[in-house]
Amino acid sequence: MIYDYDLFVIGAGPGGLAAAKQAAHYGARVAIAEANHLGGTCANMGCIPKKLMVYAADFGHLAEASKGYGWSGEQPHFSWTKFVKARDQAIERFRQSHERSLTKLGIRLIRDRAQFIDAHTLEVGEQKITADHILIAVGGHASKPDIPGIEHAVTSKEMFHLPQLPKKIAIIGGGYIGVEFASALHAFGTDVFLMSHEHCILNGFDPAISTAIHKGFTDRGIQVACNTTAEEIIQTDRGLQLILSGDSADITVDLVLCAIGRTPNLENLGLEQVGVEIDQRAIAVDAHSRTSQPNIFAVGDCTDRKQLTPVALSEGRAFADTTFGDYAWTVDYDSVPSAICCRPEAASVGVTEPEAQTQLGDAVRCYQSEFQPLFHSLSGQNEKALIKLIVNGEDDRVIGIHIVGDHAAEILQGFALAMKQGITKQELDRAIGIHPSSGEELFSIR
Repeated sequence: MIYDYDLFVIGAGPGGLAAAKQAAHYGARVAIAEANHLGGTCANMGCIPKKLMVYAADFGHLAEASKGYGWSGEQPHFSWTKFVKARDQAIERFRQSHERSLTKLGIRLIRDRAQFIDAHTLEVGEQKITADHILIAVGGHASKPDIPGIEHAVTSKEMFHLPQLPKKIAIIGGGYIGVEFASALHAFGTDVFLMSHEHCILNGFDPAISTAIHKGFTDRGIQVACNTTAEEIIQTDRGLQLILSGDSADITVDLVLCAIGRTPNLENLGLEQVGVEIDQRAIAVDAHSRTSQPNIFAVGDCTDRKQLTPVALSEGRAFADTTFGDYAWTVDYDSVPSAICCRPEAASVGVTEPEAQTQLGDAVRCYQSEFQPLFHSLSGQNEKALIKLIVNGEDDRVIGIHIVGDHAAEILQGFALAMKQGITKQELDRAIGIHPSSGEELFSIR
């Protein structure tokens, strides 16, 4: 049978765009459907605008630190309105760049929703389109807990469109999304109350990272409450009152942010029409991103794998290389680096200490260094950095790296690759670092 396209992609987020472009490079006839903005959550309501927000928040911190270096003058004033305008202009440029690249590669962009009719046929707006291969890359959306009054809370999506910054905010969720917003908003002058139902914030990261970020937040004046959940939100004349569990007293705030995780966007896709298997509210896929239907694939946050932008990108490229380039490969999920864009910043790759102990028992060796970065020797700010290595004592391989401090993510990038290639602790010990730098501490932990 002759199809309209070799590949039809549903969703123009990081994974969908990467797959479409890679397949087009191989000469495939490609179309992509996107009812919203190009770039998906990451570019429009996630990591890109959030990182710009973090950068904006840094300037007040830097202005204060500059006094120790001999600078003086009035404290700068931050305008949320000016920042939002500049941010939105930058994001629009990113969208236009994506559209130009699709046009250049001959990829047809259809700005509408797509729904399955059968395994090879989609209804896109008022059109019926057929494709040999179909890739689902529809991403996810922020979840909310089922508690009374939750309709008064916003999610990360609405946070980027606030007309003004709140004076006081409560954040439900101690994962990386909640932590990142807590950090930036506090730097803008918002009174922040961050709660986690877990025994710590950033549960799932190495305990050294969780502890260091918690302490850093407390030192800055961010209120952190663990083993705490919101049982009800009540709208009052004074604001939004949160009825809290545990030992925390009820609080009243201007805004409540719900940051408890994300749910795949699977509604109205017609997956039941084609028998695509769903597991735990996500699309079940194999190592090559294939669903239960042989010609239908899925990548990114709508699947049951890691929900990270670089992972979606790699999954999209791996799918295209394998399907259209005769170059079969799969994504390695065991060595995916990640970062928490808060202050202090954190980055991590590989196993945590508890995970390593479960896997290796007494063979685990941990090395940790806590130090003051050179920058803060004059900043007047009591900032500490932390570097932790997890090592398999049986063969000396480094199996986990965890960093807290300025530029943690940039420092980790190269070391993540080295770890994936099997670098040992002895090889790190014999390497020569750049001095003076925080990264050189990785070569001298004993």
